[in-house]
Amino acid sequence: METKHKSNNKILALLFIGVLMGALDISIVGPAIPSIEQTINVDKRLLGWIFSIYVLFNLVGISLFARLSDIFGRRNIYIISVTIFAIGSLIVSISHDFSLLIFGRAVQGFGASGIFPVASAVVGDIFPPEKRGRVLGLIGAVFGIAFIIGPILAGTMLLFFKWNYLFYINLPIAGAIILGSIKILPNLKVENTSQFDWKGIILMGLGLGFFAFGINQTDAHTFYNSILSTNVYPYILASAILMILFVLVERKESRPVVKMNMFYNRQIRLVGLIALGTGLLQASFVFIPDFAVNVFNVSTAKASFMLLPVVIATAFGSPIFGRLLDSIGSKIVILVGLTLAACGFYTLHLSNHLFSFYFSGALIGLGLSVLAGSSLRYIMLNEVSSEDRASTQGIITIFISIGQMLGGALIGVLIVSQGGINGFKQVFLFLSFVLLILLIFSIRLKNRRQELETIRVSTQ
Repeated sequence: METKHKSNNKILALLFIGVLMGALDISIVGPAIPSIEQTINVDKRLLGWIFSIYVLFNLVGISLFARLSDIFGRRNIYIISVTIFAIGSLIVSISHDFSLLIFGRAVQGFGASGIFPVASAVVGDIFPPEKRGRVLGLIGAVFGIAFIIGPILAGTMLLFFKWNYLFYINLPIAGAIILGSIKILPNLKVENTSQFDWKGIILMGLGLGFFAFGINQTDAHTFYNSILSTNVYPYILASAILMILFVLVERKESRPVVKMNMFYNRQIRLVGLIALGTGLLQASFVFIPDFAVNVFNVSTAKASFMLLPVVIATAFGSPIFGRLLDSIGSKIVILVGLTLAACGFYTLHLSNHLFSFYFSGALIGLGLSVLAGSSLRYIMLNEVSSEDRASTQGIITIFISIGQMLGGALIGVLIVSQGGINGFKQVFLFLSFVLLILLIFSIRLKNRRQELETIRVSTQ
């Protein structure tokens, strides 16, 4: 028993490091952009693609790698994902022109798309239901903290190194993960068939890709006009058509990449809705340092460090709420998380003093430790069979990513339209309202008794 416990801890360490590596490369880009501009000649209008191309290819690959892990084994796909990510990191590191840099970021995003859903599925494979909450809480903490500390870590490294080293550092880490995975990661396969839903994968990838491209073409200064421009609406329209085709194809497919009947389950629909809202909230963190600069007249570097209460609260809350999932269930934990986050953003909306700014950050961090942490993944693991674990974990990531893209566009529009500090405050008020709506919907989640009955049935 003790040997198995030690083995599981080693497996978790591998998963944590992989998730941390993939998540950091989303958030470290912001501080690196000025340094990249100094070495690579690029039009300022294209700089946003350094971030967006990563998210786009991450979206495209999620369902593919999740499904492949069901067929070919978790270990094999985890190793392949980390290897692709490392190749992308190397390409970015040696880039001397923008095209190669963007290509490397696309490869990175595609590789990272397999890391998080496979890691979450492994938790479902090796841990019993009564322990999944706390473990997913720890993985969620790693992801959530990485999203927030990335700018701080990048800013510190850039004081001593060139921007390339932010990506070179991934190579030895990826090598260690690959060697460790070969030795200790279980290669569980949950399907014996090699049949693969290529039509579904292609349609979903193209649909999400067109959506991401269209959203990233919008202009916050002329948002409504840009939506109707040929740079945006053809891609959004194409995305809608492709996603309708995807649904029609998946309904007839014997081994679909996404089982459409899952969405008849109210729990899963609610999880998707909350995941969208979570992505929206995460997108707001790009703008909070600018708010601090404007309100408190501090430097950009200091404004990034002013997010430390969010980091500390997330690190503190994730394992605690993860344990509470195992004891009191997901509904109460999610309701508490939404309430804390709503109060945090409303306090930030009213914030004119440092104390209220830091206090709101702590509340938001505690809320996000629930929403971006273990709760949604815990519900998914309980609601689906073993062969759907990886694909449903990927679905959560897709919903969060869509929320991030929508959030980036909508929040930018609100700030520009309202102008100055008032624009930021209107954003925070809007987010607190969104959280209140999610809180009302979440009342319909299963209570603990119903949840335990679901777990009992699924483990029989």
